[in-house]
Amino acid sequence: MKLAIVTAYPPSKVTLNEYAYHLVKSFRKNEKITEIVLLTDKTTDAKDIEFSEAGCKITIKECWEFNSYTNVFSVLKAINQTNPDSVLFNLQFMKFGDKKIPAALGLTLPLLCKLKKIPTIVLLHNILEQVDLKSAGFTSNKVLQVIYNSIGTVLTKLVLKADLVAVTMEKYVTTLKNKYKVDNVKMIPHGTFEVIEEPSYKLKKGALKVMTFGKFGTYKKVESMIEAVEKIRKTSNLDLEIVIAGTDNPNVPGYLAKVQEQYKHVPNLTFTGYVEEHKVEELFNDSAVVVFPYTSTTGSSGVLHQAGSYGKAVVMPNLGDLATLIKEEGYRGEFFETENVDSLAEAIKNIVSNDSYRIELGKANYKAATAYPMSRIAEIYLEDFERIGDKRFVSTTEISTNSIL
Repeated sequence: MKLAIVTAYPPSKVTLNEYAYHLVKSFRKNEKITEIVLLTDKTTDAKDIEFSEAGCKITIKECWEFNSYTNVFSVLKAINQTNPDSVLFNLQFMKFGDKKIPAALGLTLPLLCKLKKIPTIVLLHNILEQVDLKSAGFTSNKVLQVIYNSIGTVLTKLVLKADLVAVTMEKYVTTLKNKYKVDNVKMIPHGTFEVIEEPSYKLKKGALKVMTFGKFGTYKKVESMIEAVEKIRKTSNLDLEIVIAGTDNPNVPGYLAKVQEQYKHVPNLTFTGYVEEHKVEELFNDSAVVVFPYTSTTGSSGVLHQAGSYGKAVVMPNLGDLATLIKEEGYRGEFFETENVDSLAEAIKNIVSNDSYRIELGKANYKAATAYPMSRIAEIYLEDFERIGDKRFVSTTEISTNSIL
């Protein structure tokens, strides 16, 4: 199979590029794949396709740009040029831009591919029905929220025209089927990026690193985490380092620079900036605890799956999709009340002051994370593409037979 994947891809700053990297890493080792065509966003630096393992050919077509009004035409042109057997879209609703029209136009692509008779699957990482528009940085205006939700309903209907829409949580399946009366939605787990040998859970000597990882500024804000660690420092002898790993959310440019200036007086506060893929493992391994300073959630958490795969204890708010992951997939952590610095400080302290408890949580999360390796997730997608192809073959055969008769 010659598989095209429409996605952002490292070193991109557009969301979901890390997920695409690990999905490609698994797809290329599958014997069913003869070639992967990456239909990616344009970046200044070369795409990261240097894998240590042998695998199939990878062709790169940088054919779209964030917030471009012409993405539909350029992506379709690339599809026509490469002629793939199947197309997989790695999507969320702001994938192609944070401006309304470019974002909406990009989401018509799955339907257009299906109309071209190409088997098409959309991996939809979030659904607007489960997003708090105010916390996620869309709008706090009640009237605009109604408008956004109405537009979101129309766009969801477009996305659902694909042969199959895969979501990462069972409650998303229920929501979409009940609201839109469709039967082409299924749950495919998020999967774990790296299945490594179980770690030793020992930490390097020195300061205990309290780390958060992501794109910050909307519902992910780091001020409360910094202040929580400062509280712990004042009430204990713990040697702690704060590590803010990642970049601004595209909706809030300059956010981290402002935070860095605001808290420049805080000792042992590190801002890593963009973390390249080959440095992610070291980042997690060096951390004592991974914190999720979220005020809401917008989908299954890739960072939680990463933390689990490296055997890390986590601190998170017990809300939304994180709560669902804990219940459905077996993750464990310390919980805090959102936007409550005292609650967050207590949750972090409970882990960093108790090594055996930290290890207990890390072991539970490693077990949960490794239940679905990315290689298995890739195989599920290929099985679904085969079913779509078989179904179309049967339909075409029946039409031809009826025409003869």
